[in-house]
Amino acid sequence: MPFPDYEPTTPVFLQRVCERFADSDLLVYEGSRISYAEAARRSGELARGLLARGVVKGTRVGLLMPNNPDFVVAWFACARIGAIVIPINTFYKPRELGFVLQHADIELLLTADRLLNNDYLERLETCLPGLAEHDAAAGCLYTPTCPFLREIHVWGDAGGRGWCHDRRVLSDAAAGVDADFLAAAERCVLPADALTIVYSSGSTADPKGAVHSHGAVIRHAFNLNHWRDLVEGDRMFSPMPFFWVGGLVFTLHCAMHAGASLIYEEVFEPGATLKLIERERATVVAGWPHYGTAMTEHPDFGERDLSSIRAGNIYALLPGRTAPVDPELRSNSLGMTETCGPHTIDRMDVDLPEHLRGSYGRPLEGVELKIVDPETGETVAPGTLGEICIRGYNVMQGLYKVEREDTFDADGFYHSGDGGYLNEEGYLFFKARLGDMIKTGGANVAPREVEIVLDEQPEVHSSHVVGLPHADRGQEVAAAVVLRDGQAVTGDELRARLKEELSAYKVPTRYFFCRKEDIPFTDSGKVDKRRLLDFLTAQGTRA
Repeated sequence: MPFPDYEPTTPVFLQRVCERFADSDLLVYEGSRISYAEAARRSGELARGLLARGVVKGTRVGLLMPNNPDFVVAWFACARIGAIVIPINTFYKPRELGFVLQHADIELLLTADRLLNNDYLERLETCLPGLAEHDAAAGCLYTPTCPFLREIHVWGDAGGRGWCHDRRVLSDAAAGVDADFLAAAERCVLPADALTIVYSSGSTADPKGAVHSHGAVIRHAFNLNHWRDLVEGDRMFSPMPFFWVGGLVFTLHCAMHAGASLIYEEVFEPGATLKLIERERATVVAGWPHYGTAMTEHPDFGERDLSSIRAGNIYALLPGRTAPVDPELRSNSLGMTETCGPHTIDRMDVDLPEHLRGSYGRPLEGVELKIVDPETGETVAPGTLGEICIRGYNVMQGLYKVEREDTFDADGFYHSGDGGYLNEEGYLFFKARLGDMIKTGGANVAPREVEIVLDEQPEVHSSHVVGLPHADRGQEVAAAVVLRDGQAVTGDELRARLKEELSAYKVPTRYFFCRKEDIPFTDSGKVDKRRLLDFLTAQGTRA
């Protein structure tokens, strides 16, 4: 098995990578940077403060921070003492934030004060009724909507709010716990212990939380690196957020196994990103195709020295000697939150033979795939389209608050809801979601979640959300809207309202105003999304 030769727990992992790469940059963010050794030192201090405040193995800690050094320090501080860390989507609006805080049973929240125009303290006051009246100095927090939440600690300006603690409370508390006590706590952390609950949109309106162990995260990142061109000293630019498994496992933990540095920015802007890549001498560029398109079309593109780049999957930025002849002849990989990232992979730095065009690689060692008939559950022959099912060390322990028998089949396979087939050689060809999940720019969008907010608008009789094909983003979110009699509203007006309720990537970019009779239904009375998609594609105009 291509696994590390040490016990795969976060405290041991952090110790090992720091022994090898102590003085190297671990993360660069908006001019600040943190080395491997500094991440270990600062996370140790914070871990002692957490222990002093009563955080123990199994405590559920929410982490609402961007991809900066504070996130790295807080993540490892919690993880190395066995707390279960729940990274929270920084795009969440109050409705979404409140759901995850409650569903994850978060006991302690560590949060930035804001990111760009996102005021997280204001959002917390909106989604937690009564929070604004609480005084943290008077004792623990008690709020009926999140009955287990006891403390909130803020990195940044609390703006005079008395319901939260300044981060210095934890720093001051650290003096009461010495290094020996911290080491004793770390020794109690085991590979089988839950490390994190990662939330992503499911096939229903509410996000679902995948529980992953220390062993799964550490082993899988190590295993994935056998297929990646990532070496010690690499400097990788990536926009992948740490609150998604792609950023947490495939980026952060993979980079640390290799001894690479990560380069992040607060927000993507093509010109500024080109300057950042040039200034930091990035050697690997990892992200979504539309990033490459935006940068190559920027007027500064030809003026930037990008000669340091040697590898990555933003093919538009790769030098000629390593760029693919045809992107469809470079292997993709397929993964999901529930499988700790990719479950199939292949070399991404070489061109494939023609018969593997558009393939997604083969299962990693230790991972099994089967393709089943979604109706009967029977395994189908190679080349036959069916549902992709996964079993292996990388698969989640379970979905939080969902019973195991409702998550896995009798043989322990997770039914992904993805449709595809395996060829005779065992290569996977992914075709589409069996359901109607939308994948846009690397993010999953559950149509029903968007429809709920659209249907709340006073002018809207009903709405139906689908994913239209998009050259760069894979799909774009589109809405077929039926208005109430006598009502009028524009797409721009709906877009502005939805931006107040939903993360930006969930807000439809296209609005089609339809008659009731334009919406196709199945014999069972459900909207026929396939026929609706065909109808909208034929319309071709944006509202």
